[in-house]
Amino acid sequence: MFKLTRQVLQAACSRCSSAHQLLPKKTGQQYASVRRMCIKILDTDSEDEGSLPRRAMIYVPGSDLRKLAKLSSLHVDCAVMDCEDGVAANQKDAARQNISQMLDTLHTPHVRDLTVRVNSVSSGLAEDDIKTILKAERLPDTMILPKVDSVGHIQWFGDKVEQALDGRELHHKMRLLICVESALGLLHLPALCEEGLWQSHNTPFALEGVIFGSDDFCADIGAHRTDDAMELLYARQKIVTVAKAYGLQAIDLVHINYTDLQCLERQALEGAHMGFTGKQVIHPNQIPVVQKSFTPSQEKIEWARELIEAFHEHHEDGKGAMSFRGSMIDMPLVLQAKNILRMAENT
Repeated sequence: MFKLTRQVLQAACSRCSSAHQLLPKKTGQQYASVRRMCIKILDTDSEDEGSLPRRAMIYVPGSDLRKLAKLSSLHVDCAVMDCEDGVAANQKDAARQNISQMLDTLHTPHVRDLTVRVNSVSSGLAEDDIKTILKAERLPDTMILPKVDSVGHIQWFGDKVEQALDGRELHHKMRLLICVESALGLLHLPALCEEGLWQSHNTPFALEGVIFGSDDFCADIGAHRTDDAMELLYARQKIVTVAKAYGLQAIDLVHINYTDLQCLERQALEGAHMGFTGKQVIHPNQIPVVQKSFTPSQEKIEWARELIEAFHEHHEDGKGAMSFRGSMIDMPLVLQAKNILRMAENT
């Protein structure tokens, strides 16, 4: 067994043509295992700035200046200025120009995360998006890369962002969210998360989450959208599982009937119970419903705080199993309580 030094790990994360050259020759499977170990070691040793909460994520077409201007009065965790699906083909250039201008002039005091979604790598439009948008004096907090099907898409994105920034000094890394919108993307998701985290150590962005693009996914597998979204249950569960395995946020599907707030609330709560950290929205009226659904109630916060206090007192006394409010408590419930308090602190 060879010794992995810090210097080797840092070198392996650099943007060289092949990280394999820096490590002893192994099979592809063994190398993947070594790389996963490198990611864990570097993540443990790196400075963690913490993730921005993204309970509600609203899309605004970059081609519509009137709608972009309304972001100044919007109260939402994440606002996405869109170059992709929300923009007609003949308005793509106008959208990227508008977004670049708005980044420098728009005041958004109640938006925590001002985000830009570029076009997909396969569209051939993403490079122009990146070049134009990253000319702005104020860079977006986060960038979204849609329709990610292969690790090559993430590698291409990293290269183009570095070229566009051209050595520009950043006070902090931009954040990256990737979208899973096809069967292939879902199958490759573990590798996509690994690649994003691997590159986060030596590129201008840090991968923070995975977004589920449900409509494109349905089209790709030939499914029909239903109100209860049962046709998407497997995909939703896999996205949550893989994202959480890599310490990433998971953003749930859009509820396209924006007038049915009751159904929206039901679906949002379902997503929160499944483990999603937020949900995409397409209309301002959806924001309060969604953000409330992904915010622990005061009653739940008090339950979590009291449970953890009782657990610590119980263990300090050297006792074994414990009962709390009529229920037996074990470590998984304690971890759930800690998650609730963590969510409450972030919101």
